[in-house]
Amino acid sequence: MPRGSSFDSKMGGKRAENPLRTLLRLLKYYKSCKAQLIIAVIGILVYSAATTLTYYMLDPLVSVLENGMNADMARYATLLIAMAALYAVGVGTNYLFNRLMLTCGARVMCTMRKEMFAKMQKLPISFFDGRTHGELMSYYTNDIDAVRELVQGSITQMLISVTSLIAYIAMMIYLSIPLFFVVIVMCITIFYVVKIIGGKSRKNFARQQKSISRVNGYIEEMMEGQKVVKVFNHEQAGLAAFDEMNEELCAVATRANTFANIVGPIMNNLSHIFYALICTVGVLLAAPVPGEPFLAEGTFFARYQILLVESAALIAFLQYIRQFAHRSSQISQQFNAILLALAGAERVFALMDMPAEVDEGTVTLVNVTEQNGTLTETDHRTGKWAWKRDGELIPLRGEVTFKDVDFSYDGVKRVLNDVTLYAKPGQKIAFVGSTGAGKTTITNLINRFYDITDGTITYDGIPIREIKKDALRSSLGMVLQDTHLFTGTVMENIRYGKLDATDEECIRAAKVANAHFFISHLPDGYNTQLVADGANLSQGQRQLLSIARAAVSDPPVLILDEATSSIDTRTEKLIEKGMDALMKGRTVFVIAHRLSTVRNANCIMVLENGEIIERGEHDALIAERGKYYQLYTGAFELT
Repeated sequence: MPRGSSFDSKMGGKRAENPLRTLLRLLKYYKSCKAQLIIAVIGILVYSAATTLTYYMLDPLVSVLENGMNADMARYATLLIAMAALYAVGVGTNYLFNRLMLTCGARVMCTMRKEMFAKMQKLPISFFDGRTHGELMSYYTNDIDAVRELVQGSITQMLISVTSLIAYIAMMIYLSIPLFFVVIVMCITIFYVVKIIGGKSRKNFARQQKSISRVNGYIEEMMEGQKVVKVFNHEQAGLAAFDEMNEELCAVATRANTFANIVGPIMNNLSHIFYALICTVGVLLAAPVPGEPFLAEGTFFARYQILLVESAALIAFLQYIRQFAHRSSQISQQFNAILLALAGAERVFALMDMPAEVDEGTVTLVNVTEQNGTLTETDHRTGKWAWKRDGELIPLRGEVTFKDVDFSYDGVKRVLNDVTLYAKPGQKIAFVGSTGAGKTTITNLINRFYDITDGTITYDGIPIREIKKDALRSSLGMVLQDTHLFTGTVMENIRYGKLDATDEECIRAAKVANAHFFISHLPDGYNTQLVADGANLSQGQRQLLSIARAAVSDPPVLILDEATSSIDTRTEKLIEKGMDALMKGRTVFVIAHRLSTVRNANCIMVLENGEIIERGEHDALIAERGKYYQLYTGAFELT
């Protein structure tokens, strides 16, 4: 799938289509810690109630002071002790629910990372072909980090703020309905401010996540290709391209954070305005003109005027309005953090919703024993394999057949056209041709990295679409032109071809590939640690390890895609005998630019523009004086 596809648009090119649905999907991950979540929510409710009551305690405390503390010293002490107890409850519950929510959040992130990594293992090769490493890593860094901020902080703070607001509203209604009408006006104003600014903020945060992904992808690509950059003096061109993307990120991030950061000051100033307004209204209600009732007796407001006659009640109400404004400001700030997190979560969920690699196969690969020509399935490794198809055991021989195969990567331009070939067990089939002729594509179709457009491919007489992909690939050994080694020891990298291989089997495979000599001279031999894709080895040594990794898997079919391209002529001669031993009795597909390496092939296929134009043994093709003859006599290496 090419870059700039509809998938990329969906992943970050526009605002979240349904933030509520994304949030609800995210909250489903808390099912794994339901008990802790319930306890945490109860703790939050208790915390909100305790902190709310501490402000209400100001009412009776001030009343005691107004009446003279000496007259009721015991009540004053009791109120102080009660207030201290409420503070203690608040501190205890605060620690409890924060600890539980952090534990739940860590578990949620662990589950999400696991699901995302597992999904990536199931995605087709085409998904990875169209994206840089940096773009892929952006899911695990920027997007997941944004979600982490949400599940480990913002959700907790939002719950506290919301429950506290509800408690404050209840107490304000209890203290004074007239003043609460002012609070309603305040709430409506806050709602529209958050709605207008929040919508713009959400849109720009989504664009920011996409820009970060592009920048990371470019940095990753440039760091991996620094040698090429310096060889061709592309430092300035690379810097110019980076500046353009970086400026775009800067502009988008500025817009996103501008809208996010102006909410706080706006809310702060609104809170001051409403605080002053409530003070004014409260004083007017609490201080009627001497000798005249402030409101006519029997009216609605007159029935509640008594609630604010005492200054203590007004003080408590003002404390609640102050905390109400503070919590409202917190919610507006958390709202922007949540929008950023939801933009990242939407990208993650879009990745998880990508169609997995289709595997409609039913034929499996099993270990068998053979006695008097009869195959019997067994659960232990025997070195003999068979395809299990509808209860029937078919010996694994390594016969591969292409018949009238067409293929296109994009559904428009054909890469292979009417390809037919037969590979008998034990044969060595070589593919030669210029770059882009379709050589590597054929091997990619054998292991079903891609599915054919038309025609049939059979393996031991079984259409490969009927074979489960893991079973199919278990029967194949591949040595790729671009080697990839993992962080770990040399022994672990060889064992990657067969995870249950013993040390002796790994050493034997290294000897077959003629890698044992150089491994023995490494600082720690087979226990030498490899880092950065084997950067502490030469390219040829890495290629030898790749061959040893294929050898230890002991597959019936080998695919060698430019397997000796990074090995000098002398080293190539050293491993020829080992490779011959490795290929003995196996079906081997070889792609080589060095035509001297395929002279002993049973059949050489010459490809041009996705078609097989010549086929046969080396001597027969030379005698025909066709394309192969021109390639062989013109140059021993194709470019």
